[in-house]
Amino acid sequence: MKPRSVAARLPNACLPGADWADCYELLFLGERMTAHEAARRALGSAPRWIRSLLALRNRVVAPLSLKAGAPSGDASLVGAFPILSGSDREMVLGLDDRHLDFRIVVEVRDGPADSQVIGVTTLVRRRNLFGYFYLAAITPFHKAIVPALLAQVNEPARRPVS
Repeated sequence: MKPRSVAARLPNACLPGADWADCYELLFLGERMTAHEAARRALGSAPRWIRSLLALRNRVVAPLSLKAGAPSGDASLVGAFPILSGSDREMVLGLDDRHLDFRIVVEVRDGPADSQVIGVTTLVRRRNLFGYFYLAAITPFHKAIVPALLAQVNEPARRPVS
């Protein structure tokens, strides 16, 4: 199955004050998994085209004091994102910055028959004008990247690539 865009709800307890959100869901027919495993499969390693876009983004925003993400290789991270909280059903990742705060919420719930629905919600609280401009600039890329990452949940478990 392919990920699909669904309505995201605001307000959201995972990021009080969020003023932007989107959500993608995937109907998963494989073995049962936790939110942590779904997050690791989706966000643990990105295809080369996404890594290239993120490297470009990091070079462009470095002079503007926007965080590039946490260093990799830390057990409290999934991909480049710090784990803020987690349970079998929900994993919350994210960073706070002076321009905007964001959360990635990976949820797992029972679907029809023996399936699961894996959801990835992105929540953003823009703090200033630069946060508004930045989000407007990256939204078209975000709308391509998140479904591509979520689709990786359907791929067999693999080791992250640095």
